[in-house]
Amino acid sequence: MLTELRISGLGVIDEAVADFSPGLSVLTGETGAGKTMVVTGLRLLAGGRADPGRVRRGADKALVEGRFDLTAASTMDESDRRELDGLLEDSDAEFDEDGSVIAVRRVGADGRSRARLGGRSVPAGTLGRFCAPLLAVHGQNDQLRLLRADHQRDAVDTHGGDAARAALEAYRETFRRWRRAEASLAERTGRARELAREADLLRMGLEEIDALAPQSGEGAELDALIRRLTDSEELREIAGRAHEALAGDGETAEPMVGVLDQLRQRLSGADDPALDPIATSIGQAVAALGDAATELGLYLAELPVDAADLDSALERRHDLRALTRKYGTDVDDVIDWAEKARVRLTEVDTSDSAVAELEATVARLAAELADRGAALTDVRRAAGADLADRVSAELADLSMGGARLTVRVTPSGDGLEGATESGLDDVVLELDGPSGAVPLGKGASGGELSRVMLALEVVLAERSGGGTLVFDEVDAGVGGRAALSIGKRLARLARTHQVIAVTHLAQVAAYADTHLVVHKDSDADAGDTVVSGVRAVADTDRVTELARMLAGMEDTDTGLAHARELLETAQNQKSQAQVDR
Repeated sequence: MLTELRISGLGVIDEAVADFSPGLSVLTGETGAGKTMVVTGLRLLAGGRADPGRVRRGADKALVEGRFDLTAASTMDESDRRELDGLLEDSDAEFDEDGSVIAVRRVGADGRSRARLGGRSVPAGTLGRFCAPLLAVHGQNDQLRLLRADHQRDAVDTHGGDAARAALEAYRETFRRWRRAEASLAERTGRARELAREADLLRMGLEEIDALAPQSGEGAELDALIRRLTDSEELREIAGRAHEALAGDGETAEPMVGVLDQLRQRLSGADDPALDPIATSIGQAVAALGDAATELGLYLAELPVDAADLDSALERRHDLRALTRKYGTDVDDVIDWAEKARVRLTEVDTSDSAVAELEATVARLAAELADRGAALTDVRRAAGADLADRVSAELADLSMGGARLTVRVTPSGDGLEGATESGLDDVVLELDGPSGAVPLGKGASGGELSRVMLALEVVLAERSGGGTLVFDEVDAGVGGRAALSIGKRLARLARTHQVIAVTHLAQVAAYADTHLVVHKDSDADAGDTVVSGVRAVADTDRVTELARMLAGMEDTDTGLAHARELLETAQNQKSQAQVDR
């Protein structure tokens, strides 16, 4: 739940602080006071695009700070809660003393954007991921997007829940494999000669590499071997003298190991305990020198004695370097080129058998795609029918009982001709009224369209699991009884969600649990409008604000009486609705 919002330097807002409570909170105020900037601030917190044009004139930055109480998110889906906790842990975010988390977005006049979560710097996208399960913003631009075919399809898929997500992902995975196979088949049949030449070059290269069969790291090993072979005589002499000194030559020279061992024996046999440690040390030296003598003998045995070995090593290195000049900087690069060449060779094989095999793969994937597309269509039709029923019920509550939403799911082409990554369907939302069914936006008035959009948003929001729902003037173009219906519906939605609504209608504001007024003051010296803050109104102040909203009648007894009656009626209806639950 969003408990507090602080904004500075954003649009016409200089400084503003809004405290939100559970239930329905409404934001009202005169035109130009900055109500919409509150929604803009929330969009920034949700990771929206940073527009330096939104920075208040004369300010160097705009700052938006939101405080979220996560203990109130008891209705959040378990998987969303785990993801949220993991994100906070990964970001090393800190909780405030009351258990809340503070999210901050800063937008500089130079266009630079900064984000912080729980006191830690994070990417703006991380704020978006944090707010996704907590905050859903529905504004007038969102309504216009819902008139687009792709967003209508997405709305149906969203309403379809896990079943729609699984069906769509399965379809997309097959679609991508089918497209790759089709592209490969088209390439092989359309560029047969060119690919044949490429295949010949690949085979020649692989034959050359396979003939030498280079091994990883062989270049460095060859260099070391050649150095040893080049210096073998000198190394043999040095190692031989050392071995002879230690072990003797077997004829006249007395081995150093033997001399030292005799000395150890004499010291050990002497009748003086003080000589025992010395004898022990010499014994250890004798053992170490014996090991050294053995290792030197092995080294001498392994030293090459045939000059042909050097010639062979030099020739091998020459051949490997010839490969590296063609296929890489070292032997490992040559091996890597060969591996990739083998893969590419399977892709450019234009033989009859290879083409036939690929054609069979394309046919198999096409059949699989058709099956998965049909399964997705079935899920969409079921989700669309349920969405239509739920939205139609909402329209009845919004004084549009004679209208009904229908969801039409039709093939987008013949077979797979109309296949896209989103499926085989065209999804169209239609409003079925007295004049028949027409696509949204083509037959409804502005007020009717606003109510249809609200109904859609409400139904989708109930499935989304978002803790806080924000509605920006979804009551535009509506008045009278329909406005009361919207207020009543928002209040009913606020039983399960925190709802924040920016409204210009008193009939909607009267249903609020918390009424906030965005007020503005004029700076006569600067000739500019400065918003000094957001204040909560109640009792007489609230009645006065409602009277102003009704017809600018806050100074008349008639206007105040009308506003008081409206407020009492709305609050009584809310209380009765709570009793009826």
